[in-house]
Amino acid sequence: MNDLLKKSFVAGVERVAAWSDLLDAINVFPIADGDTGRNLAISLSPLRAPDRDTDPVVRKLLLSARGNSGNIASRYFSAFYAVDSLSNLTTAAQEGNARAWKAVSDPRRGTMLSVFDALEEILCRQGFTPDQKSADQIILHLEQAVHETHDLLPKLKEAGVVDAGALGMYIFFEGFFYTLAGYTHHYRPVTEVFQDRLMISSAFKEISEAGYCVDFVVKANTSFPDDLTKIARQQESAVIINEGDLYKIHLHTGDKEKIKAQMAALGSVVHWEEDNLAAQINEFMNAPADSRLHIMTDAAGSLTRQDAKKYGFTLLNSYLNIGEKSLPETFFHPDELYSAMCAEVKVSTSQSSVFERHQYYEASLARFEKVLYLCVGSIFTGNYHVALDWKKEHDPQNRLLVIDTGAASGRLGTIVLSTVSYLAKTGDMEKAYAFAQKAVETCEEYVFLEKLQYLAAGGRLSKTSAFFGDMLKMKPVISPQPEGAKKVGVVRNRKDQIKMAQEKLAATLNKESRALIMLEYSDNVEQVSEIREKVRKLYPQAEIILQPISLTSGAHYGPGTWGVAFLPLE
Repeated sequence: MNDLLKKSFVAGVERVAAWSDLLDAINVFPIADGDTGRNLAISLSPLRAPDRDTDPVVRKLLLSARGNSGNIASRYFSAFYAVDSLSNLTTAAQEGNARAWKAVSDPRRGTMLSVFDALEEILCRQGFTPDQKSADQIILHLEQAVHETHDLLPKLKEAGVVDAGALGMYIFFEGFFYTLAGYTHHYRPVTEVFQDRLMISSAFKEISEAGYCVDFVVKANTSFPDDLTKIARQQESAVIINEGDLYKIHLHTGDKEKIKAQMAALGSVVHWEEDNLAAQINEFMNAPADSRLHIMTDAAGSLTRQDAKKYGFTLLNSYLNIGEKSLPETFFHPDELYSAMCAEVKVSTSQSSVFERHQYYEASLARFEKVLYLCVGSIFTGNYHVALDWKKEHDPQNRLLVIDTGAASGRLGTIVLSTVSYLAKTGDMEKAYAFAQKAVETCEEYVFLEKLQYLAAGGRLSKTSAFFGDMLKMKPVISPQPEGAKKVGVVRNRKDQIKMAQEKLAATLNKESRALIMLEYSDNVEQVSEIREKVRKLYPQAEIILQPISLTSGAHYGPGTWGVAFLPLE
């Protein structure tokens, strides 16, 4: 695969990531569980990898695929990614389409399958030449296919939207073909192209569905492949993908343990993911309505995608790399990170590309009238300056407001949650901007590390210092500040850590104080939960929340870390 094709695949994936919140917001088919954006971002992530060989990428697609949409897309790209020149683009699209239709037990037009059909049709009719005119013709044809999904599936018509998976593939191919054509300066906002089909009708209702959405990979015994597919096809929304002796299966079931036992009897279950459908549907149906005013921040704060959905703000990706797996940090479970670190698996962090960050800014301003970006401290990343540079060229009306918070992890998360709450109450962006600036000045955070070795591994401390510090059982205390992570103390044990945390809280708060207090955990949620109960008794008027520490921070802090961030509220 040449570099331009590789760049085109990456552009498609990064555009899907930037619009994933919108895809989640309109995801009603086959059920309204609001996870198509997440699933596609996870499932297509292997296409960002530096591998030039097709086979490793296809295997990673198989293992990473999530959800109905993600598994169908994974099957399509297992063939489409094999394209190595423009001359076999049509052949790759045909094979990908054939694989996608065969993967589904009940394939339906009006889904992303319609977009795959449309792409095959236009490539067979006129091919593709690397120029803007050819790309325009292809994208216009795919646009029409997405519009038609509204009328092809009754559920989409009832909800008043186009299919989320189909829209996700349109967004991908727009990035892909325009990059191939050398035209990447401007994309039509999705909200402009599909303006009347991106808002769920107030009359739409989804009946809560018990059960689980399950994705798993089975290394099958050669004697039982037919039994595997037979069991899977008896469940709802089954997607079955076979690569050699591996079977990737997605389904909805009311008895996940039974399915797991049945599969284990027929082979080795090498990967398992599950979502509670009732919880997802409830979250989707109770999501806050879009406001014209919006908050955006970085995932380097100790905030989750569930927080973003619950409170209605946008999280920009930072990437976590565990072994050969690379995903936005909010798509990892904390256990996966800390287990890997304990097993001495290579762990690192990285920023999203400038292109992806730009796509997030464009997506947010396309959906909201005004956006306040509470940016991770500029000492930690280049995000603040990237946003300012983009504003100079693309934001003449000053609709994107940017604050360098100087913060990360819990301090950033606390500033964001309090500002989101304040904006929801006042509906005034100027006041929210002033509130956030004051919060930046008054919010504090103290992080208690178990060991120094992980800071040393990341180059933030000499390995000699870490060695002697760990030998002496010294546990450092740091505070992320605008000038960087500042060492503010050293203690010997957990008891001393708790004592120091209480002293820091007492220096700012009293028993009657209203405040937001965030307690952060790594792989020690039980212990930190106990600390929360102690803090609750000391500050009964405060809101005290328990959060997983940002995984980009956790990758440098290591297992056993916990922290406290707090903001007095007038």
